[in-house]
Amino acid sequence: MRDKKLARQNLLRTAALTIIWVGTASSLHFMFSTGNNQKSILLLGLFTAWVISPFVGLLLTDRLSKRWTEIFRIWLYLIMIILTVASLIVYSGIFTLTQTPPAFKFLFIPFLSWLVILAILLIAKQQSRKGKKQT
Repeated sequence: MRDKKLARQNLLRTAALTIIWVGTASSLHFMFSTGNNQKSILLLGLFTAWVISPFVGLLLTDRLSKRWTEIFRIWLYLIMIILTVASLIVYSGIFTLTQTPPAFKFLFIPFLSWLVILAILLIAKQQSRKGKKQT
């Protein structure tokens, strides 16, 4: 039974990591397509770093999660998938706000993603403290 749970968790982790890598490349594609008239290499570089930063943050969080409980790791993998898919939906232009400039989504979505990542880390840290106090 334990082996089945571990296999499912490993499959979910593999899916989440694969989706993150595909999401990173797709996000950059959408960003460069939106900014194809941008002449500033510096601005493109800054946007590139900002857009990929939540994906890097999620990958680093995955590394930190090795000591987390099984349920927290599963939640992390689900959140990784949800954040990536949601980012791609917004970046694709399916949902656009009429009054916002095209670059807005590439500023706002990474910011929201970082808020979620920080919340995950804070909750995990709080739970690990509770676990240490109980033992």
